[in-house]
Amino acid sequence: LPRFTVITATVSPYFKSYSLPKFEQFPRTYATGSSGQFKTYKPRTPGLRWLKRPINDHLWKGKPVRKLTIAKRATGGRNHHGHITVRHRGGGHKRRIRIVDFHRWDTGPHEVIRIEYDPNRSAHLALLQNQETGKLSYIIAPHELSPGTIVQSFRKQDQIKTNEDPSITRVVAIEKGNCLPLKMIPVGTLVHCVGLKPNGPGILCRAAGGSVQVVRTGEKGYAQVRLSSGEVRLIHVDCCATIGTLSNPDHQHRTLGKAGRSRWLGIRPTVRGVAMNACDHPHG
Repeated sequence: LPRFTVITATVSPYFKSYSLPKFEQFPRTYATGSSGQFKTYKPRTPGLRWLKRPINDHLWKGKPVRKLTIAKRATGGRNHHGHITVRHRGGGHKRRIRIVDFHRWDTGPHEVIRIEYDPNRSAHLALLQNQETGKLSYIIAPHELSPGTIVQSFRKQDQIKTNEDPSITRVVAIEKGNCLPLKMIPVGTLVHCVGLKPNGPGILCRAAGGSVQVVRTGEKGYAQVRLSSGEVRLIHVDCCATIGTLSNPDHQHRTLGKAGRSRWLGIRPTVRGVAMNACDHPHG
């Protein structure tokens, strides 16, 4: 393996003192505990000179579970007529789509077997195994979720109720990786994979390092959540959400190092419009 050095990313003091004009009682909270360390290589070749990667030595080195994947058929940006409708797409490495459980309907404790790389998204995946049935499934891994951790889903209301005291109906664990309705989540909690329909899957906030903050909730009606852009949205309190911020927060700070690495990702070159002939421009 090539020799590498570790560098630490620094944050400008301006961002540390920044505060939102609204919802001062719920300040924006970023992912904590991020190492901020990257792997850089000695410039033995031009492609290695500017290459910078997050250190992800904890990822699984083998292949994914075959039965939880399906083949991804590339289109090259072309429609059923063969015409290019999306530019700058084509080529790239072959991929298999990981079947991710965005609904989290299975109850009971699930053990985290390992953390895996997913070529189809920026965040990492966690392989879960149901301790009661032995069923395997994938979820998007929260930040700093380690193998051996037990996560659960509390989307079904009958799992939350207890027989000892009927008044105790919301004894749930607010731990990273647990999935539960928004009405069960305390105000100020950071969540991800937020659903938009009461019985639907997690839709919002699925990219690396992302999180959504719950700023208002209740027994019924709609909860208020603040997105990373600062937008505040109303979402039904019966919609699901997963506790914690998403994994791989340093994904946005990586550098590919060379043009060929973009081609491996299926991204073709972009040509400026002023450098084209009029007949070659998409607008004609």
